[in-house]
Amino acid sequence: MERLIRHFQEELEALQQRLLAMGGLAEERTRLAVRGVAERNPDDILAVLNGDEPINDLHIEVDDRCVKLLALHQPMAADLRAIVAAVKINTDLERVGDLAVNVAEAAKRYLQHAPVKPLIDIPRMGDIAQEMLRDALDAFVRRDVALAEAVLIKDDELDALKTQIFRELLTYMLQDPTTIEPALDLILISRHLERIGDHATNIAEDVIFMVSARDVRHQPIDPASSGARG
Repeated sequence: MERLIRHFQEELEALQQRLLAMGGLAEERTRLAVRGVAERNPDDILAVLNGDEPINDLHIEVDDRCVKLLALHQPMAADLRAIVAAVKINTDLERVGDLAVNVAEAAKRYLQHAPVKPLIDIPRMGDIAQEMLRDALDAFVRRDVALAEAVLIKDDELDALKTQIFRELLTYMLQDPTTIEPALDLILISRHLERIGDHATNIAEDVIFMVSARDVRHQPIDPASSGARG
């Protein structure tokens, strides 16, 4: 029995490490896509467009590991919640990879036009989205509810930047119709980055449920009472 328990814990640890590897790839692809549009670097964009296979491979592998853990060990309580969380996190990370491709596709179109404006808020959105993703995965590894709650709070900042970008670009489009097409691509990029933040939020919510069996979906987090770090 002790050997079975040890084997199960080793498999759970291996699953966790594969999720972290997948998260690292998703974060790197987001970084490259945002850098590609901010620095007008077609090589970064091409790297994202051509590099989807490793994340897809890990997506399949993690799903397979989760199914085997559930089938062979029939875990209970906290361990069961951890595996269910891993299944959901796996899906969120795969979607982050897809959204990075969406950013790269819009960036590729944007580079065919003259710059609409200096890009400040979109790189900022990219930084926040990557930070949220990184913190959500750290919270998963460390079983850190406070850090997960901090991710949920951070999502408001990302939403505010997306709204700010839309309003600013709308002004450009109204003043100069030649900016409409590239400005729309920038708006799309901001929406894709906001969606990456949403997936990080999903992961954070799964962490909170995994650790405390508390479902915080659709519930506002109070920064004053959550114990979240700023």
